[in-house]
Amino acid sequence: MRRLTDLYLRLDATTKTNEKVKAMREYFENAPAEDACWAVVLLSGKRLTRTVNSSLLRQWAAEESGYEPWLIERCYQIVGDLSETLALILPHPTDSDRGQAGEPLDAVVRDRLEPLALLDEAGQKKIVLDTWSRFNRDERFLFHKLLRGGLRVGVSRALLVRALAEVADLEPAVVDHRLTGTWRPNADSYRALVAEEETANLPSKPYPFMLASPLETEANELGAINDWQIEPKWDGIRAQLIRRKGEVYLWSRGEEQVAGSFPEVIAAARAMPHDAVLDGELLAWEDGRALPFGQLQKRLGRKHVELSLFPEVPVVFMAYDALELAGKDLREQTIRDRRAALEALLAKQSDIELSPIVNADHWSAITDYVAKARELGVEGVILKKRDSPYSAGRTRGPWWKWKADPYTIDAVLVQGQTGSGRRAGLYTSYTFAVWDGGELVPVTKAYSGLSNDEIEQVDRFIRSNTTARHGPVRVVKPELVFEIAFEGLQESTRHKSGVAFRFPRMSRWRGDKLAKDADTLASVRDLLKAHTGS
Repeated sequence: MRRLTDLYLRLDATTKTNEKVKAMREYFENAPAEDACWAVVLLSGKRLTRTVNSSLLRQWAAEESGYEPWLIERCYQIVGDLSETLALILPHPTDSDRGQAGEPLDAVVRDRLEPLALLDEAGQKKIVLDTWSRFNRDERFLFHKLLRGGLRVGVSRALLVRALAEVADLEPAVVDHRLTGTWRPNADSYRALVAEEETANLPSKPYPFMLASPLETEANELGAINDWQIEPKWDGIRAQLIRRKGEVYLWSRGEEQVAGSFPEVIAAARAMPHDAVLDGELLAWEDGRALPFGQLQKRLGRKHVELSLFPEVPVVFMAYDALELAGKDLREQTIRDRRAALEALLAKQSDIELSPIVNADHWSAITDYVAKARELGVEGVILKKRDSPYSAGRTRGPWWKWKADPYTIDAVLVQGQTGSGRRAGLYTSYTFAVWDGGELVPVTKAYSGLSNDEIEQVDRFIRSNTTARHGPVRVVKPELVFEIAFEGLQESTRHKSGVAFRFPRMSRWRGDKLAKDADTLASVRDLLKAHTGS
């Protein structure tokens, strides 16, 4: 545990990519395989199951420290991170120097974290208090992070793969592929991950996804339009459909098996003339048009889909790339050749949709297409260099995504809450409202989009204009207006407004507007009708 704690502190102390890779490489060079396998899981962003709720941790910390609960809450508001707050207020550990390396990470997971899900409150408390007595302050901090389900440390999957590739003296693409899919954290899996020789791949194993970068220049700066394959950018779930050796698998980009939610897609794959691995999009689909993403969500997270949902939310797999055909890996071929292979395959298969090509002679025609993308049921376009292979991750240059302008509304800031980590102590999470009659009704929260200077200005406003407090939340005078950008809307019974925003963020501080000039709930509902076509 101390070895991983030291790694965490090194990673958290730098923003330099090479320093992060060096720290991880040195960790994996020295850690036993039993520990290294869990470090791979945690650093790759996979979350452990949250087993102890935060209120119990606060309660037990109050008992152990002698601090009143209100004082712990106040400390949390200042520190901004509950894991760190609890580590700081607990009394000095009495048994934290057992052995130079401390308790192995594998033992911490096996004996302290995993049993918690099976225990009642008394059993959980016993393990947590015993851990506090044995771990030093930094180890406690990391233990709390793991207890609460995650470990965010500013490490991308690409950096983790790079570090492991350096340890194993392998190409990063090889390591990335070995990590993709169902990778189980045990010593044998880790040894296979960094083994010099290729290990046998399971038939279910997907390929690492290739990703597009946001287009940051004018399209005509990309050169001749004929050098690019242009496709609609669909608003669904990116997925790989795999048929190998008589079995069919469906993987989301989040590396989750989602076959149970989409049985008709599995049936369509079984009807293909031969084995294949297809890259594409899962879409709610009706009358030749994609339905809003909110409809697709009704099918997610289900091991089995009720028959009643089939006509209510029909689904298709929209294929736009062929990564493997009849056992042959096509990823090094150009997209021009992969597209031809895909078209030949789907010419004999009517139940999998072929994503169309957007044909145009001039970039101005694509500009017009993107401008009316929402009317067409898409988000914009994907631009793919015709001679590009299929590489893992986000490589700038071969693929670009050009999205339609987001929806926007003007809304009033009504509440603020302090952030965490480096923004601890600053009010950086905001609630926004629109008018419904003479009342301001909260419609969304947002915490990104402002500059550091603007954040400090809003923080000062919140502190000077607070009208009420509810725990860490301050209610403020409704005076500041912001333009809120978002990608979509859907009906919601969980929100008082009756709507839920998709990917909301602050796009502008509207210092030119008064609160009375903000939008209304009726105008938001008009946007909802336009978005859903209802």
